[in-house]
Amino acid sequence: MSSSELAVFAYLPGEAAAVPAGLLTLEEEGAVPQGADFVYGLRYLDRPDAIEIDPVSLSLHDREAARGVRLHPVAGLALFGAIRDAAPDAWGRRVIEARRKVPLNSLPESEYLLAAGSNRVGALDVRAGLDAGETAGELGDVRKLDYFLEAVHRIEEGLPVPARLEAFFDAGSALGGARPKATVADADGKLWLAKFPSRGDGYDVPVVEAATLKLANAAGLTVPRIEMVDVGEGRHVMLIERFDRAGVVGALSRRHFISALTLVGCPEQDSPNRNYADIADALRKFGAARRLAADLEELFARMVFNILVSNDDDHLRNHGLLWEPDARAWTLSPLYDVVPRPTQAKERFLHLGIGPQGRLATLSNAMGWAARFGLTHDKARATIDRVWRVVREWKNRFEEYGVPAAQIDKVGSAFRHAREIGGPGSGTYSA
Repeated sequence: MSSSELAVFAYLPGEAAAVPAGLLTLEEEGAVPQGADFVYGLRYLDRPDAIEIDPVSLSLHDREAARGVRLHPVAGLALFGAIRDAAPDAWGRRVIEARRKVPLNSLPESEYLLAAGSNRVGALDVRAGLDAGETAGELGDVRKLDYFLEAVHRIEEGLPVPARLEAFFDAGSALGGARPKATVADADGKLWLAKFPSRGDGYDVPVVEAATLKLANAAGLTVPRIEMVDVGEGRHVMLIERFDRAGVVGALSRRHFISALTLVGCPEQDSPNRNYADIADALRKFGAARRLAADLEELFARMVFNILVSNDDDHLRNHGLLWEPDARAWTLSPLYDVVPRPTQAKERFLHLGIGPQGRLATLSNAMGWAARFGLTHDKARATIDRVWRVVREWKNRFEEYGVPAAQIDKVGSAFRHAREIGGPGSGTYSA
């Protein structure tokens, strides 16, 4: 068993430079974290604009109670949820391992946290000590996406990355999720998340994901700005504007981000046993009061959208929250990671529970727990109708968005008919 002490920094609202927030101690056995504690810095606690690192385990509602106290993760977690959200996930770890030429999952958690650099998700940074500076590395260039795609494929295949492609290491090491991605800057200095095709894809995932987000936006859901780039040879890269950043390179400010996994306060392996109503309950506890009703309705609408497009990758880490400085509370982030899953199954399930019938992906099941989202029966029906009226036209809209006919055919089985799921006009659409 070894112990590592790391410094956690926070980029406060509107500020381009980070300030020390506290010290994180990790207990590690090989590559597996065994426990953690955190002590807030006294100067940080005195700052009126200090952001709450983690609403569940590191709350700042009672700052005096947190002074000089070693705080521990809730629910027996080995790592604080917000620190886990700021760490590289599956893809970022592969990039770090490729850079260091080490086997998969072979590094201690502290090494992954440090190797991610300062351009990680949200407004936190993890450094070797209080006197350590930023390690932002080189930002990716949106004009080099074709080179980056070559680096992606080499990393996926376990091949060495040549020196001419090493700029990808800085751009791709800080990010979460399993699919290949990198942060790139455009000519105006805005930051984008570039999502690449993967060698194992059965269809053009970037094109379909971009069209699905546009479809969600047409249905009234909040989505980030997106662009599509053709990198030649029938390959595409989707660009998503970083919603945890504001401004341009050289004058960037950051927004603190956590996942719903952190807000709910449970281990990752418990995610399949949780449901959308758990997120709603956590929003009631930690959410911004002035946005609560709108966020709960939006969450319900996102659940309905996932049912209609068979997006079963809706686990708790694929729902995000942003810190609202004025309210000193949390609001839903824009929608992300929504991809239809083609299937011939008649009975379908989401990752998260939907209603009294568990994860069964039907609209009647969604109606069963509408009240837990603060919705009346009529309001829930109206929300479903609003989303349904757009999604039922998905094929026409995908064509308008420029999705090729062959790609539309490949994903068509993901989209649901009213008669299959108790939708409008099916005769079974009721609470």
